Amino acid sequence: MGSILNNLDLWRDALVGTLVLFAGGGVLALALGFVVGAMRVSPIPVARAVGTFYVNTIRNTPLTLVFFGFVFALPILAGQRMDNMLLGIMALGVYTATYVAEVLRSGINTVPVGQAEAARALGLTFGQVMSQIVLPQAFRSVIPPLMSVIIALLKNTTVASGFAVLNLGSIRANLSERGENALEVIIWVMVFFVVMVLLLGWLQQAFERRWRVAR
Repeated sequence: MGSILNNLDLWRDALVGTLVLFAGGGVLALALGFVVGAMRVSPIPVARAVGTFYVNTIRNTPLTLVFFGFVFALPILAGQRMDNMLLGIMALGVYTATYVAEVLRSGINTVPVGQAEAARALGLTFGQVMSQIVLPQAFRSVIPPLMSVIIALLKNTTVASGFAVLNLGSIRANLSERGENALEVIIWVMVFFVVMVLLLGWLQQAFERRWRVAR
């Protein structure tokens, strides 16, 4: 416990950095993923093409390169300096949104087509059909794979450590400068991530129990 007790300020800031990256990236990924997922099943060819291009391009690009694009290219294009934490959140969100979109698309495909057709026959628009008929049913079936994507997002926050963003992935280098044992620090980082993943797993089970009863 010495490496933690003697460096509580650094551990606190690193944990907060990880949680900020995770929460911000998660919110952006879910919002953007839902939009792209809807575009992937849209009856409008242009929307489907844009959604497909976005998913295939970003998902097949290594996350490190996505970070490079946001951290180095975006500030140049914007013509101003930008906070690396914000850029890290954007990179994680844009990248993870592709996986959210594909998980959601698979869930949408589990909903019988007849339900959407009946809703359209009643005069509902595509947006109303998706938000009121299809997505509520699809979301229940995609909770396990969606939670796997969220867990992957949590672990991917460590990539931001290579771009001057303080988080649990960068704390080993910082504590090494203070003379702390690197192996001990790595073990504690692993413990932190295991605890957070277990909490997410418990949250997944709670959601599944709740909506299983609701059926």
